[in-house]
Amino acid sequence: MNAMRKTGGVTLVELIVVIAITSIIAAVVAVFIRRPVEGYADAARRAALTDEADTALRRMTRDLRLALPNSVRVNGGFVEYIETTGGGRYRAEPNDLGGGNVLDFSAADTAFDVIGPVPPLAAGNHIVVYNLYSGGTVSNAYSGDNRAAFTSLAGSTVNIASTLFPEPSPAKRFHVVSGPVTYGCVGGQLLRYWGYAYNVAQIAPPTGGSSAVLAGNVGECQFVYTPGALTERIATVSIILQIDSTPAAGGLERIRMFQQAQVDNAP
Repeated sequence: MNAMRKTGGVTLVELIVVIAITSIIAAVVAVFIRRPVEGYADAARRAALTDEADTALRRMTRDLRLALPNSVRVNGGFVEYIETTGGGRYRAEPNDLGGGNVLDFSAADTAFDVIGPVPPLAAGNHIVVYNLYSGGTVSNAYSGDNRAAFTSLAGSTVNIASTLFPEPSPAKRFHVVSGPVTYGCVGGQLLRYWGYAYNVAQIAPPTGGSSAVLAGNVGECQFVYTPGALTERIATVSIILQIDSTPAAGGLERIRMFQQAQVDNAP
C-alpha cells in the first residue's frame, strides 16, 4: 500500500507578497537607472547632431578651398563660388627655337601650350585667366570675359573656343574650372547646388542644374565673406551652422557650430 504524500503549494497571500516585493525592487532600480539611461540617450542624440553638422562643415570647407580666386560671393544664407579642378602655366614666350604656341592677348586665340604638367581636362571644363572680380563684366569669370570653353587636348596644347582674354596673368597662370557651385539653406535644409549656368549677378538659390541635401533640421545658416588685403591675397569664409533635433527624437537638442575656411585669392 503506497504511503499518502502530503503536497503543498503557494498560497495567494504568498503570491501577493512576492509581487509587492518585486514591484518595490523594480521601482527602486528604475529610480537609479533612469538618469543614466536618459543621459546616454541625450549624449547619443547630441553626438549624432554634431556629426551631421561637422560633416557638412568639412565638406563646405574642403570645396571652398578649391574655389577659383576671387570667385566667392555671398547673398544672405547662400555662398557661391566657381569650382576649380586644376591649373597650370601657359606659354607666354616662344621657345629657344622661336616655336611654341603662345597664348595671345592682343587678339582672340584658340590654343596655347602648357608649360609643365598638363592638368586634367574634361568636356564641359573652361579655362580662366587672371580672375580678379566676382561681379561686373571685366576680369570676371561669371560674366565670361576671361573664360574660354575647353574643346580638345593635343599633347601639351590646349584647344579652346576663340577668346580674347582681357589681360595676362603676371604669374602666367591659368585655372581649369568645372562650373559654379552654391551652398545654401532652404526650408530647414542645407543644400549643395551645381550644374547650373554662370550668372553675372548671384541668384540665390540658383535655377537649373542639380542639388543634394547635406543636412536637415537646420535652424540657422550664415555665411560671411571677408576679402583679404590686396597684399595678402587670402580671404576668409565664416560659416555658422545650427542643427536642431526632431521632436520624435525624444527631446530638443541644438548644435551650433562655427568654422572658417581660408580661400586663396592669388589669381
